Amino acid sequence: MFHGRTPVLPTPEQALPGRPAPQFALPDRHTVLGNPLAGPYPDGLEVADFALGCFWGAERKFWRTDGVWTTLAGYQGGHTPHPTYEEVCSGLTGHTEVVRVVFDPSVVAYTTLLKLFWESHDPTQGFRQGNDVGTQYRSALYTHSPAQAAAARSSRDAYQEVLAGSGYGAITTEILPADGRPFYPAEAYHQQYLDKNPGGYCGIGGTGVSCPVGVVRAD
Repeated sequence: MFHGRTPVLPTPEQALPGRPAPQFALPDRHTVLGNPLAGPYPDGLEVADFALGCFWGAERKFWRTDGVWTTLAGYQGGHTPHPTYEEVCSGLTGHTEVVRVVFDPSVVAYTTLLKLFWESHDPTQGFRQGNDVGTQYRSALYTHSPAQAAAARSSRDAYQEVLAGSGYGAITTEILPADGRPFYPAEAYHQQYLDKNPGGYCGIGGTGVSCPVGVVRAD
């Protein structure tokens, strides 16, 4: 079921049990931006969660964006509390690899981050991104407010139109509230991995199809 050709999400009963607390410590600060990784964050900042394949390359996409205060690689959307990387990659936790982005909305809008999200991967591939196959590579947006949820759905619908016009299929991106779907930071070596390993693996690649400017439907 979990190790065949077609990945399948586990049910809560099938998922690994996990643990009540993490087995590792999170580094204090972002190696590129210099700001703390863990909250609480300064007033006026917002949090957004994006899953678009291997989080090594995905995190770099966001930390290079003006207005982003800090980023963290982690796991979200599954059942196993405080999973390890090996457990997530087994397909038995239900999590996907996520980048948590803490940003200043006075500098960069959530819609701008959505545009970067859509254009940085192929959101029509289901449980994979390119050669990376597994439930942990599925596309997802976990939203932190009704406004984020509305913007995420609107951007999906707008991008679906232009993708369909370019011959792509249906977007499979999961859009769900972050509430009730805890974000578990990944191990220290995953944080800002491509800053520490500039020649490291990056499986992130888009479709080449531009997301409509502003990612808001004209009608």
